[in-house]
Amino acid sequence: MKQLILGGARSGKSTLAERLATESSEEVIYIATATLAQSDIEMERRIRAHRDRRPDAWQLIEEPLNLAEALRQNCATGRFLIVDCLTLWLSNILLVDEGRQFNEQTTALLSVLPELRGNLILVSNEVGLGIVPLGELSRRFQDESGWLHQQVAKLCDRVILTVAGLPLILKGDAI
Repeated sequence: MKQLILGGARSGKSTLAERLATESSEEVIYIATATLAQSDIEMERRIRAHRDRRPDAWQLIEEPLNLAEALRQNCATGRFLIVDCLTLWLSNILLVDEGRQFNEQTTALLSVLPELRGNLILVSNEVGLGIVPLGELSRRFQDESGWLHQQVAKLCDRVILTVAGLPLILKGDAI
């Protein structure tokens, strides 16, 4: 089953994904897309909090750019993969090489999703519910994340929106 969990900051989307993985009897692989810049103490704390929450038995793969390849190599029957998160990955590929990898990477992700076996949860921030950002790059990020979410949602069996820790099923069976 492929699932997309959307929500705002601190909405409970990662916690929900982790709970669903824990409840499975499968090998869990956590694909983290965050990158840590030197001197970003706040992001370091966020990453540490995510690490501390995860069971030691879970395998961790840190892949900030080549997400499709990481999924291709690791998705399999009997495995439960969590990607946390698509919006961090999207910002990574928008910023690297002035966005030259963007089309290649997003196309690769959308192409590989239908081929994948096993359980997969893609966690992502819903950033399109607020005002239109002022800067060109910020507007592009908001637009690209909205378009990506629409395309990924079409390919997923279940889509969940989390608000205040409460899951709302937008597509697919109840949890």
